[in-house]
Amino acid sequence: MTNAPDDADERRAVVPVICYPNDTLPVPDLSLYAQALAGADVVDVSVAAPRDACTFRVPAGSFFRILSVDGPQVGDLNLWNAHDLSERFYSGKTRALHGTHVTTGERLWSSFPTLRPMATIVEDSLGWYGIDSYGGSVHDVIGTRCDPYTGNLLSGVQYHHCCHSNLTRALADATGMTLAEAEPHVHDVLNVFMCTGFTRDTGQYFMKASPVRPGDHLTFFAEIDLLGALSACPGGDCSAEHTSDAAACYPLRVEVLQPAQGALDGWSPPPVNGYDRSHGRG
Repeated sequence: MTNAPDDADERRAVVPVICYPNDTLPVPDLSLYAQALAGADVVDVSVAAPRDACTFRVPAGSFFRILSVDGPQVGDLNLWNAHDLSERFYSGKTRALHGTHVTTGERLWSSFPTLRPMATIVEDSLGWYGIDSYGGSVHDVIGTRCDPYTGNLLSGVQYHHCCHSNLTRALADATGMTLAEAEPHVHDVLNVFMCTGFTRDTGQYFMKASPVRPGDHLTFFAEIDLLGALSACPGGDCSAEHTSDAAACYPLRVEVLQPAQGALDGWSPPPVNGYDRSHGRG
């Protein structure tokens, strides 16, 4: 420990400044989305089996819904532009723009150089949870995904049903790539239904039992054509651990919903980011 300077309390008392004020972000038309969702029909269903993953495709202007079906279960979500895997969900920028956890009206943003909305959350049945007394909340963009490399680093294990490996297998199967080709496209996730935060004393990432129950759901509007992958985490509700076969695990259901013809009149997919990419060189 270093010795505190005489003005330590004064330095700590400096008022924080929000890094990215988001009041100038484009605002989604949630009333239009809600109207379109009310008349939408389920056109495809995928199921992420316990300790495994599924993939699904969602055309721009459609919806997808992730549902808890049999028991409390969290999921790790990856999203890609269906036509260009280099455009993928950017959890870090989503966190910077919206906060550590996301809910209705907030968006999942894509990676550089496109940096545009990929999906907008239009329903969140756990929106009531808020932030608990531990600083925990649901649907985080702070955790990376459970993976075999960290497991090996910390425990020396060879565990293959963590979310990173589940997503890798699912993407390889969906695209025809080898595992080696698919793995670099797997990225930091939206932890759907997971309840997480940071400890107040040490600043460590924590998890606790998810409040999700069968029937709870998170629904998104696809702003662009999407390829998605969802892993049913081996931690189940993540009340104790997330990289083993010990936890009770349950499937997660993904529904793709198509709105009625004309329900989205006036809507168009967002353009790619307008930065000219000159990087200071003409």
